[in-house]
Amino acid sequence: MGKQISWDETGSRWFENGCDRGVLYVQGDTGNYPKGVAWNGLTKVTEAPEGAAANNLYADNIKYASLRSAESFKATIEAYTYPDEFGECDGSVEVAKGIKAGQQTRKAFGFSYRTNIGNDTGTTSDDGYYIHLVYGATAAPSSRNYETVNNSPSAITFSWSVETTPVNVKGIKPTSTLTIDSRKVSKENLKKIEDKLYGTETADPILPLPDEIVTLVGGTPGTPIHG
Repeated sequence: MGKQISWDETGSRWFENGCDRGVLYVQGDTGNYPKGVAWNGLTKVTEAPEGAAANNLYADNIKYASLRSAESFKATIEAYTYPDEFGECDGSVEVAKGIKAGQQTRKAFGFSYRTNIGNDTGTTSDDGYYIHLVYGATAAPSSRNYETVNNSPSAITFSWSVETTPVNVKGIKPTSTLTIDSRKVSKENLKKIEDKLYGTETADPILPLPDEIVTLVGGTPGTPIHG
């Protein structure tokens, strides 16, 4: 039997908010992402994908087909502070203890952060969360506005424009992002992922590549689920 569509049923009014648990993973020489560090003071991540623009083809005096250009992932990271390890991703090198030189080669990095999920049945957005994973990122130089302390003091905020180079994934096109839904991944598998991302008492935090993430939740790389 079919089911008639209904709107705004109790418990189905989902929303997403918040931004926390930022982690930086500086890319290693082999393309992996070892030893993540906490990114404290994270205030905002703005995802801004580009591309996928339509290229229309015409023949026989009609619109014959429409092709889409390749899509790329860009983002902006905003924070009150950043890990020391991000310095080499932001074009600085420590030349002596406590002294850094700017305008240096920028290293690629991976990045993860979390957003909360809530719905109309709760008073807070604690019904679940998304873990966002970003691969192959590089940061552009950012402006910094320093001003005198006055009677309305505020902390300096930093902002970086980020572009990415996708990594290979079996069975689908290369990607720069994965999103993990805590409502749909089992608690056991979610713990496996979070132990990797955030570390344990016996293991450093790392950013697994997409195929490893698929394996951690019991999937088979190269066999995407449809529908």
